[in-house]
Amino acid sequence: MSRHARQVNDTGYYHVIVRGIGRQLLFEDVPDYRYYLLLLERYSNETDVTICAYCLMENHVHLLVRDVKGGLPLFMKKMGVSYAAYFNKKYDRTGHLFQDRYLSESVADDAYFLTVNRYILKNPQEAGICRYSDYPWSSYRLFDNKASFVDTALLSSMLGGYERYDEFLSEDSSDICMEYYPSKLSDERAKEIIKKKLGAESGVILQKYDRKARDAAVAELSKAGLSERQIERLTGISRRIIHEVLW
Repeated sequence: MSRHARQVNDTGYYHVIVRGIGRQLLFEDVPDYRYYLLLLERYSNETDVTICAYCLMENHVHLLVRDVKGGLPLFMKKMGVSYAAYFNKKYDRTGHLFQDRYLSESVADDAYFLTVNRYILKNPQEAGICRYSDYPWSSYRLFDNKASFVDTALLSSMLGGYERYDEFLSEDSSDICMEYYPSKLSDERAKEIIKKKLGAESGVILQKYDRKARDAAVAELSKAGLSERQIERLTGISRRIIHEVLW
């Protein structure tokens, strides 16, 4: 099957996700995180891809980038090849480290630019790890830091000073951004799958399952093609729990 060309937007901003193959951990210790950030800075300079925000999770990475010269594919190739070589050598492993190709979506307006920033920086909090401000491997602390390779100028101009920035991130939100495996199923088809897999008329029955059975069912529904949002919407299980199970 031929690959489709990636979408190019007018603003040049993209939300990018890369994930470890088979949920493979990408970062085992502090030096791993630091090395990935070193590569981010090196290859963003080499390819003219600007990093606007990042969050490094154990088995996946979120980036908000600006690419006005078409350098994103080369940037991601350099990142993938270099980090995989480092990781495989360090941990005496072979084979692919990353899941398929990276996923990217266009960030076409100011409102979505803000949404993606908040979504990326709050990823650790939504995953139940810690408050976003306590997580060491995101660009949260780099807001308006002129010495950093991360460019937060646009975000700063939109929000003003740090107080408004932290207030914006602290707001209760249900930000919806792209998923690694977006569903191609309609809700009606998803309901049919739930009925078949769970043997029940409604997915809300999952709320009565014990944790082990619930998590297994969530994973099964995901494998059948339901997105995180569909599982949340059709079962009533919180997005945070679903995200923890699947990631």
